[in-house]
Amino acid sequence: MATMKKLTILAAALTLSTSAALAANDPGAARIEAFDAQLTGVMKEGPTLGAKGRYRRLDPVVQDAFDLSLMTRFAVGPAWASMSDADHQALVRAFGRLTVANFAHNFDRYDGERFEVSPTVQTRGPDKIVQSRLIPKDHAPVNLVYRMRQSGGTWKIVDIYYDGVSQLTTRRADFAGPVAAGGAKALLSHLDEASAKLLQ
Repeated sequence: MATMKKLTILAAALTLSTSAALAANDPGAARIEAFDAQLTGVMKEGPTLGAKGRYRRLDPVVQDAFDLSLMTRFAVGPAWASMSDADHQALVRAFGRLTVANFAHNFDRYDGERFEVSPTVQTRGPDKIVQSRLIPKDHAPVNLVYRMRQSGGTWKIVDIYYDGVSQLTTRRADFAGPVAAGGAKALLSHLDEASAKLLQ
């Protein structure tokens, strides 16, 4: 029985190693694995770093992994076309700050969580769909699906689905009110206020 148990553990370990290797062979999945690893590292130092320290550590990570320009354009919606280039640039920066602040706020400490990236990557038109799970120590896993698209010769995240809910669509709904009320200026204020609250 002891030998059988050892063989079962070995087989499971080999399966996990094979899955990780397969995932790493796909550029989209490899990108998500690298992002998850960096996020986990920040979580482990979370309480020591504090909210602003986590923000500083995650800012270059998010800037590198996400296509923030495309995401901002979609989140703003049709009003984007009538805004100036200066507004576009300011909104992309503000959206980036909000994205980083959101990760810094929600991933503030480590308690045995782990990420698991599926080696099966789907292709849908220009996009890759990478499935992942955040597995807490004592709670049910959270399903994460990353939609990715090539930008500048590399695969970047353009949306995340948390248990089936598109975060980009959620942002668009949230931004609609400020955009309708006061255009780019009102939306910038909304974004800055939301980021500041997350980092308190």
